[in-house]
Amino acid sequence: MLRHELKSIQACARPTYAASHAPNPTRLPRTFARGGSGQSQISQASSTRCRNAANSPPKSFGSARSFTSSTARSKMGSGKTVEEVRSRNRSGPFSLTSAVIFVAAGAGMYMYFTYEKERMYRKRIAEDTKGVGRPKVGGPFELVDQDGMPFTSEDMKGKYSLVYFGFSHCPDICPDELDKMAIMYDTVTKRCGKVLLPIMITCDPARDTPAVLKEYLKEFHPEFIGLTGDYEEIKKTCKEYRVYFSTPPNVKPGQDYLVDHSIYFYLMDPDGDFVEAIGRNFTAADAAQLIGDHITDWTGSLNKKDRWA
Repeated sequence: MLRHELKSIQACARPTYAASHAPNPTRLPRTFARGGSGQSQISQASSTRCRNAANSPPKSFGSARSFTSSTARSKMGSGKTVEEVRSRNRSGPFSLTSAVIFVAAGAGMYMYFTYEKERMYRKRIAEDTKGVGRPKVGGPFELVDQDGMPFTSEDMKGKYSLVYFGFSHCPDICPDELDKMAIMYDTVTKRCGKVLLPIMITCDPARDTPAVLKEYLKEFHPEFIGLTGDYEEIKKTCKEYRVYFSTPPNVKPGQDYLVDHSIYFYLMDPDGDFVEAIGRNFTAADAAQLIGDHITDWTGSLNKKDRWA
C-alpha cells in the first residue's frame, strides 16, 4: 500500500512542476491502486491533491524583494540620483573646478619658490661682499659736489647709492653710461620712491671743476650728483672702490687727453656697504630690476634726507 501511495505522489509531482511553468497545464489522469477500498480512497485523495496543486499558482518560497528602476526608488538618501552617483564615479575625484584650482595652486607655488630662490641669491651676494677675507669695496671720502658743497661718505648713509666713475670730456662711453643711469634711476624711483642717490665721481679733477660738472650733468638728469676734489682725494676714493684710472703723464695746460678708467656702477646699501657691481652687460631695464629687487629685500629703514629728497 505504501508503495502505491509513493508512486502516486511521484507521478503527480512531475506534472505539478510542469504545470507551474506552462501557461496551460494538462490535467493529470487519475491513478487507481489495486487492493481494498482503503487503498482506493488513499489513491483518490492523492490524485485530488495533485490536481489541486496543478491548478493552483506556484507558491514563492520566502518573501522575495522586488526591485524597480522607477524615479521614486532611484533616489538616494542624500538627494542624488543613481545616475548622478554613477556619473561622479566615472569622472573620479577630479572635475573642471578642481583642475583649475590645482593648476592655479601649482603656478602660485612655482612663482613663490622662484622669487624666494632669486631673493636668497641676491642676499647671498650682498652678504658675500661683507665676508671676512673679501676685498672691501667703498670707504670713507671727503669730496665736493657740483654746487661746491662738501659731500662725504656719511651723506650716502640711509639710502641706496649708485656710484659711477667717469669724466666730462669722455667722448662716447661715459655719455652712454650716464644715459643708462638716468633710465635706471627713473625706473627705480617709480617703483621704490626716492631712495636712490645717483652719483658720478670724476676721474679727471684737473678739468672737472664743480661748475663744469654741474653744466655737464644737467644734460642727463637734474637729480644727478657730481663729485670732485683734489687729485690725491680722487685717487684715494678710486682706490677705496677698486677703480682703475690712468691719466697720461706730462700733460700741458689746455691740452686735450683721455682718461682710462673702469666702467662699472657700484651699488651701495644704506649702511654704506657694497652690494653689487653692475657692468656694461646689463641693460638699463635689467639693472633697474636688480636694484629695485635689492631695495625691496632691504629690511632696515630708508631715511629720506631733506638735502637729497
